[in-house]
Amino acid sequence: MDFIEIFVDCPLEAAEQRDPKGLYKKARAGEIKNFTGIDDPYEPPEHPELHLRTDQMTLEEEVATILAYLEQRGII
Repeated sequence: MDFIEIFVDCPLEAAEQRDPKGLYKKARAGEIKNFTGIDDPYEPPEHPELHLRTDQMTLEEEVATILAYLEQRGII
């Protein structure tokens, strides 16, 4: 397998709350155009090998999930 698609899924509300650079706020104010998820569409992957929900998993759980997948596939 040459490519592994991992969908790091973060709901828009959570992304806006975590926005350290204030980009979502600027996009909502119209200061940034074509911002994904605000005024430009976002299309999630249809069939990722892994789907990580950042609002439901800790970073440690996400890393463990990725490592377990790689081990299961014999990559590491």
